[in-house]
Amino acid sequence: MTTQIPPAPAPSPSSSPPGRALRAGELGTPHYRRLFGAGREVTIHWLTFLLTAALVLAPVVPILYQSIRNQPLYAAGGAFTLGNYARLFTEAGFGGIILTTLLFAVLTTAFALAIAVPMAVLLERTRFPAARVIGQVLRWPIYISPLVLAFGWIVVYGPAGFLTSALREGLGWVPWNLYTLPGMAFVEAVAQVPIAYLFCANALASSDTSLENAARTVGAGPLRILRSVVIPMLRPPVLYAGLLIFGTAVETLSIPLILGEPAGLTMFSSFLYEEGIDAVNPDYGLLGAASTFMLLTTVGLVVVQTRLLKHAQRFVSVRGKATRSDLLDIGRWKWAGFAFVGVYIVLGVLLPMAALILRAFTSLLTPLVNPFELLTLDNFRLIFEYAPYTESITNSITVALIGSVAVTLFGTVVVLVARRSDFRLARLLETAAQAPHAVPGLIIGIGFFWAFAWMPGGDLVRGTIFALIIAFGLRALPSAYGAVSPATMQLGSELDNAARVAGADWWRTVSRILIRLLVPAMLASFLLIWTQMIREYAPAMFLAGAESQVIGTTSIDLWTQGETGSVAALATLQIAVTALVAGLAGLLLKGKKGKNHA
Repeated sequence: MTTQIPPAPAPSPSSSPPGRALRAGELGTPHYRRLFGAGREVTIHWLTFLLTAALVLAPVVPILYQSIRNQPLYAAGGAFTLGNYARLFTEAGFGGIILTTLLFAVLTTAFALAIAVPMAVLLERTRFPAARVIGQVLRWPIYISPLVLAFGWIVVYGPAGFLTSALREGLGWVPWNLYTLPGMAFVEAVAQVPIAYLFCANALASSDTSLENAARTVGAGPLRILRSVVIPMLRPPVLYAGLLIFGTAVETLSIPLILGEPAGLTMFSSFLYEEGIDAVNPDYGLLGAASTFMLLTTVGLVVVQTRLLKHAQRFVSVRGKATRSDLLDIGRWKWAGFAFVGVYIVLGVLLPMAALILRAFTSLLTPLVNPFELLTLDNFRLIFEYAPYTESITNSITVALIGSVAVTLFGTVVVLVARRSDFRLARLLETAAQAPHAVPGLIIGIGFFWAFAWMPGGDLVRGTIFALIIAFGLRALPSAYGAVSPATMQLGSELDNAARVAGADWWRTVSRILIRLLVPAMLASFLLIWTQMIREYAPAMFLAGAESQVIGTTSIDLWTQGETGSVAALATLQIAVTALVAGLAGLLLKGKKGKNHA
């Protein structure tokens, strides 16, 4: 007689250990650990939202609170008052500062658009010599800090600049003066031109040209088409770029500090710098009121930008059946356009950068002496022999490296929660992630300075590179969101559905499928944020301690000491590091895209 052993029962869903995914062939669905009775995806959603909200509110709340207190917020006692705002417009002369700042911003915007819009039209809509190469060169200033570009302009066009001295020696006079409001605005505009150019060029490159073809059929010539069809269609990108440049000019610190202060011109940012850093006994109430006013101004600009772009659909020119036409031939005018673009590239960007680099390797830069007879490495020697200067380079690289990785990872999670989950506050999370775009870097520095002084244990963070990583990271969070969000929207929802059918929860779907597909976008985000953070310095003006200075703050210190050569050396090192990382990241990104296409 044979004894039959009954088959083992099929494993039930509960027989799989918690937290372990089932292997192929196993039945049931995986179980995941629960925190406080909630699934881990709910926990991740709420932690992401709360952390984002805390980061956004941390620098804002202390500023608003300090603006209505008559004592420093970390001091005992004190009372609520609106006297800080009254003193701001009576004793501090803030009304004149507002007018100066607004005029500076208007001139900067007008100069930048007057240069960028014609260049975009010429390169994208006309038969232009070497258009593709020139288009790439026009993007280079994006990787250069406006502070560095300003130093280069002073080396060439300043009162003792190379070209200024040459003209004064040859002609006896100089037709420009950087230490005036129009001169300052023009220098700032040169740094902002690539932003406006990219907005306009991208809009032209992706638009349908059926209207241009229609204009041709009724006998319109190339110049008439450009004037009556192409340029009017650029209203949305011009408006967006103009408001963005205007807001940047309102909050910028580099130009008002190194050009405006010697000329006696005070603006929003330089006023905050003088009241908060240069003052022996800072008036924190006045500083809080001024910071609040500047914050409300920038937020208002973003709101106006959103409202004005509501009706941008009137200018839609990319339809389902898009057509492309031949580029317009403007005849001999193309050489005038070529000269226009060449003057900006050579005199506005390449010459200042070349002169700055040359100044780093010379003891003096003057047209009266051959620069190659004055070659020296003393400027670099000063940087590397003095520990605080060397530490500033190390700190900048460390903050940029850690910050770009952390912000890219966190920004990716924020995008996935906001765009690929059923979190009920997803829309509010998206708004919070993009909100720092409206907060100037100087305001972030002041706000976190007070937040760390106010919160328990904040002294352990204040004055360290961790404070800089937090502040710089918050400043860069909208860039990470903007870099990853479009790529996320291109991923079909069937990927999520298939994973859910197989038993995966939201986090397993995200970590095993979506994030891997988003690697190219994350690499692009890393490069973008690295470039932004290696150039950043405004929050560090308030947050950096003696051992946590960055390249920007050290450059300003050296400039005030008259060490022009050392400033040039430090700027040259910053350009070299940025170019190296941008090149490596570009190669890595290109290789990753190639693998994905294969």
